[in-house]
Amino acid sequence: MKSMFVTVSTTSFDELITAARSPSALQALQSRGYQKLVLQAGRGSLPQPQPQPSSSPAVAVEAFRFKDSLAEELQSADLVISHTGAGSCLETLENGKPLIVVINDKLMNHQLELAKQLHRDGCVLYCNCSTLVETMQSMNLSAFKPFPPGQPEKFASFLNKVLGLQ
Repeated sequence: MKSMFVTVSTTSFDELITAARSPSALQALQSRGYQKLVLQAGRGSLPQPQPQPSSSPAVAVEAFRFKDSLAEELQSADLVISHTGAGSCLETLENGKPLIVVINDKLMNHQLELAKQLHRDGCVLYCNCSTLVETMQSMNLSAFKPFPPGQPEKFASFLNKVLGLQ
């Protein structure tokens, strides 16, 4: 079953949850072959199920607020849509999942710079809530480049040099 996972981590970003479960978003998912949508609402409001048009089969929608780990959802997702938190982005990319990051226009922080850099690197698409459906309709998941794995040993070596331990 082809599925999409939407996460806001520990934040409150109801605008993203609302946009991702809107009738037009569900229609876009359905037209791309997705049958399941999983929403992680964080500190925001849990979504209520939306009635589906009787002329087409529904996308199954599941929602929860928090879990100890999102590893299972990330592993089973064919596409992840996330707020632009660095931890959420990196965890998704390290799992090799296609990622659309959604900028919270109400926050003035590092999100836009992070989204633009990851996009320039070919790793993600980015948008805001008002352009999410359009992005879902036009996305080309085969164009994503794999995210390069981290090299913690290089950081450890650097840190040891700075601290005079080498």
